Amino acid sequence: MTELPAAIDSVEELEELLSRPSLAAAAALARIGGDVVVLGAGGKMGPSLARMVRRALGAEHRVIAVSRYSRPAARAELEAAGVETLARDLLDADAIRALPDAGAVFFLAGVKFGTGADAARTWTVNAYLPGLVAERYRGVPTVAFSSGNVYPFVPADSAGATEDTAPAPVGEYAASVLARERVFEHFARAHATPTTLVRLNYAAELRCGVPHDIARLVHAGRPIDLTTGYANVIWQGDANALALAGLEWTATPPRVMNVTGAERVSIRALAEAFGERFGRAPEFVGTESATALLNDARPALAAFGPPAVTLERLVDWVAQWVDSGGATYGLPTHYEVRDGAF
Repeated sequence: MTELPAAIDSVEELEELLSRPSLAAAAALARIGGDVVVLGAGGKMGPSLARMVRRALGAEHRVIAVSRYSRPAARAELEAAGVETLARDLLDADAIRALPDAGAVFFLAGVKFGTGADAARTWTVNAYLPGLVAERYRGVPTVAFSSGNVYPFVPADSAGATEDTAPAPVGEYAASVLARERVFEHFARAHATPTTLVRLNYAAELRCGVPHDIARLVHAGRPIDLTTGYANVIWQGDANALALAGLEWTATPPRVMNVTGAERVSIRALAEAFGERFGRAPEFVGTESATALLNDARPALAAFGPPAVTLERLVDWVAQWVDSGGATYGLPTHYEVRDGAF
């Protein structure tokens, strides 16, 4: 990979870094021999994943990014990067059936926040839509994003839940994500569709993510609740690169792939690191609980390589970005939520 900068000074530079493909991602895409469809491409991770695919895939193949595109700028930016876009309501079964053929599919559509106000929509998007997609792309290698929220809370001093840990979702959002997995599993078995289920914990970039949340609190002199004292963090570009490499792990029935960083991150230590960079001591409330939602990604990291962006570098980037008033999505991760209510 090209050398990483000491700081990121613009959104354009950030987007370039977020869409750099890893060698493992490029190798996986080179073997598919067809076009790639990215569903739910207008959200937080979809645009950079679609651009990463475009950068890694041979010019003879199309990359088609499908979303409602409630933010028109996202669509324009993708098209400028050579990605084809389709504006579709993914809950429209006719629209799903009319989607282009593909050699591989990446499924990123989902609802998390707002579940408490409209649980029915969360279940519809997270559990009904996967069936429509799995029928349309029967037999096509599929990587479907899931969440580490399907796991139970585990001891905070452990390495985290492994792919063999039995799911025990807390709350309607997590339950609906497990339903998404089960629907993909059913259709994978029914149609021999090679599938990977990516259980992701806390992708981060400079405009959102756990480090961004903590940095903004420290910078503003606001207290940090330590009740959930540990979390997993991975640079969003690394998370997307691992998901692309997950094409190598597609299987029938689906194979689960934990995706997150290499370390268990202490929220207290993270806040103190930002405090050092901002020249102010962080404020804390509460004490660390004995359990946390943690995800052990060692198998994927061993297979496809460690994250290119270390936690220390990410902290440096986020600190400089927040301190200079860089853009924010205003979308807290709510990593601290323990009752599953989002």
